Amino acid sequence: MKTEATNRPPVAVIDAGVGNLGNLFRALRHVGADPELTTDPATVERSTTIVLPGVGAFRPPRERMRGGLERALRSALDSGAHLLGICIGYQLLFDSSTEFGTTDGLGLLPGRIDRLPESVALPQIGWNRLVRRADHPLLSGIPDGENEGLFYFVHSYAPYDVPETVRLAEAVHGGAFVAVAGRGRVYGTQFHPEKSGPNGLRLLRNFLDLAENRAAVCPN
Repeated sequence: MKTEATNRPPVAVIDAGVGNLGNLFRALRHVGADPELTTDPATVERSTTIVLPGVGAFRPPRERMRGGLERALRSALDSGAHLLGICIGYQLLFDSSTEFGTTDGLGLLPGRIDRLPESVALPQIGWNRLVRRADHPLLSGIPDGENEGLFYFVHSYAPYDVPETVRLAEAVHGGAFVAVAGRGRVYGTQFHPEKSGPNGLRLLRNFLDLAENRAAVCPN
């Protein structure tokens, strides 16, 4: 696949200590982005386009985000930045998680992270389709068919108690859960777009387009 040539602004990829960074960087570069891995609060604070990735358990990256990184992220968002959370980075956006005891999240999206039902195999590893709950630019151009709108998931926990106004798409594994959410300039996906082929690349491209437009289009 040919890498797109664009003049997109740099993308600050926050290093929370847990992330599939190689695949993510390749995917971002493929859609014309210039990603920069950082733990520097000053870099995050001046960024207009931010990605928060993660794999594994909730608590370690949450603790890593406390202090300067969290303050910088909130300052950047207050100044108009766009944020995309991926997998554990997505879960961190919510109010709390029950994984290994209750831990507070960043509270940027309303909802709680809880374990998927024990009635199905955990973790969920593999392809699953999205069920759209909103017509949103983040999902523009992505097929909405049973065998087309597929994305790659690896997780045992997911967001629940998420208001309808914040739900962009759901998936089903032992029951429905929120797979894509967004409010204001904050978005997130439970799946890995960097591992999801053309659909994942399209979602990343859509996010970058939204960030370049600097417009808040999600419900508040």
